[in-house]
Amino acid sequence: MTSGRKALALALLFIALVLVNYLASSLPFRFDATAEQIYTLSPGTRALLGKIEEPITLDYYFSKSISGIPIGYKNYAERVREMLRQYTKAARGKLILNVIDPGPDTPEEERATAAGIEPQQLPSGEQIQFGLVATQADQQKAITALNPEREQFLEYDLSQLINSVEQFDNKKLGLITSLPIQAAQPDMQMMMMRQQPPPGQFVASEWEHTFDLVPVQADATALPSGLDALAVIHPENLSPKLQYAIDQFLLGGKPVFLAVDPSSQYFKRQGGQQAMMMGGPPQNVSSDLPALLGAYGVAYDPQKVVGDLENAAQVRADGGNVVRYPVWLNLGRESFNAKSLPTAQLSSALFVEPGSVSPKAGSGLTFTPLIESSAESGDVPAMALQMAQPDAIARQVKPEGKKTIAALVTGKFKTAFPQGAPKDEPPADADKKDAAAPAPAKDATPSAPGLQESKTSSTLLVVADTDWLFDDYSVRKINLFGQVAADPLNDNLAFAANSLEFLSGSQDLISIRGKGSSLRPFKVVQAMEVEANKKYQEKLTELDARLGQVQSRLGELQGKKNEGGRLVVSADVAKAIEDIQKQQATMRGERRDIRRALREGIDALGNRLLVINLLATPLLVCGFGIWFSRHRRK
Repeated sequence: MTSGRKALALALLFIALVLVNYLASSLPFRFDATAEQIYTLSPGTRALLGKIEEPITLDYYFSKSISGIPIGYKNYAERVREMLRQYTKAARGKLILNVIDPGPDTPEEERATAAGIEPQQLPSGEQIQFGLVATQADQQKAITALNPEREQFLEYDLSQLINSVEQFDNKKLGLITSLPIQAAQPDMQMMMMRQQPPPGQFVASEWEHTFDLVPVQADATALPSGLDALAVIHPENLSPKLQYAIDQFLLGGKPVFLAVDPSSQYFKRQGGQQAMMMGGPPQNVSSDLPALLGAYGVAYDPQKVVGDLENAAQVRADGGNVVRYPVWLNLGRESFNAKSLPTAQLSSALFVEPGSVSPKAGSGLTFTPLIESSAESGDVPAMALQMAQPDAIARQVKPEGKKTIAALVTGKFKTAFPQGAPKDEPPADADKKDAAAPAPAKDATPSAPGLQESKTSSTLLVVADTDWLFDDYSVRKINLFGQVAADPLNDNLAFAANSLEFLSGSQDLISIRGKGSSLRPFKVVQAMEVEANKKYQEKLTELDARLGQVQSRLGELQGKKNEGGRLVVSADVAKAIEDIQKQQATMRGERRDIRRALREGIDALGNRLLVINLLATPLLVCGFGIWFSRHRRK
């Protein structure tokens, strides 16, 4: 082949590559080979885009022309732009995308500031504007700051923005809780001392994207009017009339989210501080609504905690060692109901000392488990967790099968107040005044009875834990360029948002959450650890007990000192001390051998995977070469 033909061939090859790339970018479909399908629009997004009635304009602001932008921001900005292009294609003309570079001191920068886009400061000192504004008619909503740390929820944020710009008013969510879910309002004392109130939890921020939160106090006698859904979290000392209002709210067809807890970590910490200062026992550690749950056919024991030997989370013990704690449940994808909308897209969750719920026989309601523990689960008394070590708690867990942590209860509920609304309790000082009052007539007209049964099918979502709603167990907070961002540790926040969105009817957003999770639990390794613990735990416990006795005996012998601090022992006692020290060294060696045996299978698996990774590619290349050589000869 002449040099001219070679040059022509190279030129044609280059043109072909350009045409292939152009055609590939112009095709209306994409192939997503990622495990979590993070580059594919969810069915909920496509359904939401199909419901757009009037065109929506998306103004995408990114200060691309500013120098010194971190490569992570540039990559994420490109990712956002490509995702928005997919939205515009799927919307079929209902979305209009404008990509804008708001350079310094430009009209574009002024437009971005007027739309509410917040400047983000770079390490170099420069400020960039990176956000999205959606406009439909005279309604405008914005994502004021796009953050790479929230890439996992990118599709949800975009779809939620498009959905919100079409809603003139947010739905109202009533919130009854004894926990600091929302940020506290500063009181007069804080203002005088110039103190900031404690911040709320990120779960409240997630709910505020979709709802207007309406706090309801525990001593209230009625619910505010106009509520679309109700969340009751760790209820404590609710007035009878408020419980009646909750009952009638549910029977009236409005959804209720209920989270109770047999062992609240928040109140255990508060109780620990109270016990240190005042000597009192922990208060409000467990929560329950026995009258309501009993009437609704839900069995729940506030004195029992679920222990799971297979899904035990790893925690750091007092000695600094990392151990498996069976009452902290690190659940994987297999624990979620893949056929239920609130949990279909979730893959991980952390529940801290949760309880369990189950259906009562003959309730007639549909009980759908949403989150379950493994078959290696059993109940542990909540009181037994006070001072027990993880290995001692593990010995108390007797596997009984799967336990339901969260469930969806639907159907026609029976009221928990068949006699009607509770009567007002008379004040304490009114007893003497009313003593001489005449008794009411027997034919007095009673108060109007409330609903005795659901008008239509009602929905109750109940979770036997509340700690999973706290930031400590769901997100890792990051201070990024002066802003606090949340890096999800699991799908706890997604489950909280999904649950309320499902109950309130915003089902299009549910299939979007939980995409692209970086958590990949080693299920085979976890199973091997469980089996190894079963095999060696009894022997290891016996050895630890013997070692403790030896150390105690050694301490007694070495503690015999005279006034000068010198050890006064006979030759026999000195020989006994030496023998005990030898026994101690031997037992510690045996314990190391047992712990090494616990890791043998895992280490062997790691070595096999290492060999496979090293040899797989060369073997595949050699095999292909041999096949190609034989095929060419034929």
